[in-house]
Amino acid sequence: MTVRLRPAGPAGLGLALALALALALATRTAGAQDTTKGWNPMHSQKRSDAELRRALTALQYEVTQHEATEPPFRNEYWDNHRPGIYVDVVSGEPLFSSLDKFESGTGWPSFTKPLETANIIRKTDRSLFVERIEVRSAGGDSHLGHVFDDGPPPTGLRYCINSAALRFIPVERLREEGYGQYLALFQGAASKDPTHK
Repeated sequence: MTVRLRPAGPAGLGLALALALALALATRTAGAQDTTKGWNPMHSQKRSDAELRRALTALQYEVTQHEATEPPFRNEYWDNHRPGIYVDVVSGEPLFSSLDKFESGTGWPSFTKPLETANIIRKTDRSLFVERIEVRSAGGDSHLGHVFDDGPPPTGLRYCINSAALRFIPVERLREEGYGQYLALFQGAASKDPTHK
């Protein structure tokens, strides 16, 4: 929402500046999330192809923008067991949690469910002459991978995701990176994990 003030001379200008400072201070004091960190759907817009080519590695670009698939067992997160969340490498939107990650034996990171259902879009994919369900990020429109119905309980689903489409944020960096709202998910899990420091 934009509020426009029409100052009436120097006194009005002083009042407008005072109001703007008070609003900025109140927002900061209330602990508002820094919009340069984390992911805010209100400030999300698709970057240009040139920007994406500069920001991403060649593999990240091919996977997210051209539906490529990285090699199994030779990718960054297939064997990652650290607690944290996985976000879209393009947009930063939160996608999956380590709490829902499991060993599928496929060589790609696999999850039973998304962290935020609204951040995942499903599309029918007939590219290999067989019908599969592609999953994409809602905000970044990044190709992530596919979802299959051969996963473990409780969902029976296997979100088979390319590491190249993800950025991992360890639990100890969630607040610093702007994803502090997810810390509560790990409070009980961290106390049970002997490797967590």
